[in-house]
Amino acid sequence: MEFVSGYRDEFLDFAALLFGWFRKFASERGTGVGGGNGSEGRSRLMEAQVRRLPPDPALWVLHILPNRSVGISLGQGAKQGPGPGLGAARLLGDEPPLCLRDLSPYVSFVSLEDGEEEEDGEEEGTGGEEGELEEEGEQATTSREPSQDAETPGEPEDAEEEAGEDSSGGDTREDGEEEMGPEKRRGKRSDAAPLHLACLLLVTDEHGTILGIDLLMGGPQGSGGRATGAEGLAQRAYTLLCHSMACPMGAGDPRRPRQLTVGDPQLHRELENLVPKLGVKLAKTPMRTWGPRPGFTFASLRARACHVCHRHSFEVKLMPCSQCGAVLYCGETCVWADWRRRPDDVSHRFWCPRLAAFMGRAGELAALPFTYTAEVTSEMFNKEAFLASRGLTRGYWTQLSMLLPGPVAPGCPPGNGPPLSLLLSGDPYQLLQGDGPPLMPPLPPDPPRGPFGSWQDYYAWRGLGLDSPLAVLLTYPLTVYYVITHLVPQSFPELNIQNKQSLKIHVVEAGKEFDLIMVFWELSVLLPHVALELQFVGGALPPENDQQHFTLQRDGSGVSVRPGSGVSAHPGSGAKEKGSRRDLQIKVSARPYHLLQGPKPDLVIGFNSGFGLKDTWLSSLPRLQSLRVPAFFTESSEYSCVMDEQTMAGATGGGTSPPQPNPFRSPFRLRASDNCMPWYYNAFIFHLVYKPPQGSGIRPAPGPAPPVPAPTVPLVPARRRRGEKRPSRGGRRRRGKKMKEKLDIFPCIPQEMHGPFCEETQFLSSSRAFSVCYFSFHLG
Repeated sequence: MEFVSGYRDEFLDFAALLFGWFRKFASERGTGVGGGNGSEGRSRLMEAQVRRLPPDPALWVLHILPNRSVGISLGQGAKQGPGPGLGAARLLGDEPPLCLRDLSPYVSFVSLEDGEEEEDGEEEGTGGEEGELEEEGEQATTSREPSQDAETPGEPEDAEEEAGEDSSGGDTREDGEEEMGPEKRRGKRSDAAPLHLACLLLVTDEHGTILGIDLLMGGPQGSGGRATGAEGLAQRAYTLLCHSMACPMGAGDPRRPRQLTVGDPQLHRELENLVPKLGVKLAKTPMRTWGPRPGFTFASLRARACHVCHRHSFEVKLMPCSQCGAVLYCGETCVWADWRRRPDDVSHRFWCPRLAAFMGRAGELAALPFTYTAEVTSEMFNKEAFLASRGLTRGYWTQLSMLLPGPVAPGCPPGNGPPLSLLLSGDPYQLLQGDGPPLMPPLPPDPPRGPFGSWQDYYAWRGLGLDSPLAVLLTYPLTVYYVITHLVPQSFPELNIQNKQSLKIHVVEAGKEFDLIMVFWELSVLLPHVALELQFVGGALPPENDQQHFTLQRDGSGVSVRPGSGVSAHPGSGAKEKGSRRDLQIKVSARPYHLLQGPKPDLVIGFNSGFGLKDTWLSSLPRLQSLRVPAFFTESSEYSCVMDEQTMAGATGGGTSPPQPNPFRSPFRLRASDNCMPWYYNAFIFHLVYKPPQGSGIRPAPGPAPPVPAPTVPLVPARRRRGEKRPSRGGRRRRGKKMKEKLDIFPCIPQEMHGPFCEETQFLSSSRAFSVCYFSFHLG
């Protein structure tokens, strides 16, 4: 697939943006401020350019984030050093990874604290490394004192003695560390010692937009590195500020802040004489807490990049295609390169009209009844700010955020997903709550009178206000409900699915929806007469949850969760349990679908499948072809539906139904990196159209044999005798019509050739001699 928006891990887009900007900054730093020969002259030139920039009324913040516990281990194929060899090129290539584990051969995070507990214990006594940067200034001052006694300022001990880990720095690092998984942190390391990221310099504005970043590498652990002393740190910080103003990473044009604050007292004093040269006012006192505002949060950042060369918006000016407006390019060179790609069906020349039609659906997809629709469907939607402003910072809402840690069970290693026993809590709506009052009202006294076909109808019956954001989480169960009550009866009426008392549903290649497993209890509320069994199948599911089986059952005002036979020491042992009404059985099979053994399901559903992104679909689709069960899939864009149809045709010879918008799609718009197309989770729905089985004897009924033409009509008109009057114009028209009727009696002429023949009969009136030759050649 050309576009992977909606399928790629958000953290990878964030990391690609950080490393891309740092790569550019590191390459220009050697020839810019503070580097190379004549650096003083270049420094004056940079300062003059920055002073001419327009002012930014927002406050800017320079953060100092020390790191002492996490190192970077480079695998084979990744070069040592903090520049492009750090694995950033892998994030920006033609085949970018979709999840963090795809980077494990190139880069992984390792712990630097193994075998150093005793030394660390003495340093921890100096205070302040609990993961939050409280009293940041005092910590930084303490961290500098031991470094003055070090023999070499570039020794890694400088950075290791810096106290504390920052909460946001931990977000950028720990998110990656957690999602990378402990098996990768404990996995194979390269022969070289891990690199030590001693300190992180970060420039943001007061709203949380990241504007610049600098990584101070301590070098391989146990060896000397680059200077990170007080003087070097001040010069590095000053250079970073200049580049952040001239080339802001986050968003907007180059600009300089009216005021700057620094999160370190010593660095604040060292910058007092440097910052005014840029026309920027330095705050009187350093910042002593993490954020200047209580609601501070990093803004959602997507790596806006050229579709062809992958250069970011801070490097070049990006413009959409002038015809379709869907694809972003940095210039005519990349436009023509994409336009002339081979083969033709992958070129933009082929896709441009289709992408233009997809862009025309943006208004239809954004037509949602919620009060926050304009905000969440905007192309510049800031998801992190939306969640933080509404107190959606715990439970299932953490699955939507890149900055918030998800629920972790006691004793569960960081990086592992929560076990199924934790996901299946007694209260099905507990994990849907935010920090404020309950978001889910009590159950309505009466079941729904008829099937719902829109968010507005469902919200009205459920007692939800249109300002409730629960549609973001409930899109998965409501999509299943819509398939059962609307799409299956329309496409497969012979199944009579609405009258069935039990349904066995397979959720194939499960991903994000498995982490929100309790939201599917809403199906038992919407379909109280049906006993449901949901079996989640996919190779990406946690292996420790394989073959587990739970039953959720209505118990008074609550829901009881009891383990099924699949949770015993011998999975699958014991009598088969039959579900009763108001029961919801949950089963897990952590394997690709084509390896699943068991009874045939009633229905198969896949969410945001992306057939062209996983090789397992090339085996799973033929498996579905052999089962021939109704299989419905959602996609986040119309483009993905077209690609899925091509994959289905190549894997099985079948096809897919025309995609239709899902009325229960997620309202959150997904911002893409290299295109402007509208992407929403579960935006479109289609079902598989299976190829007729071979040897089934099902053939189209033969039509009547074509009549044998009687060659009594001459193909070439007779010559006009001398003295005979030439036919009038009306006669010519009748003659041309008669010629067309004569041509239609020959079944050997393909239907698509009749057009040219009809045109030729019209041309007969102006060039009779040419027509005679033409008919003689083609029909004689």
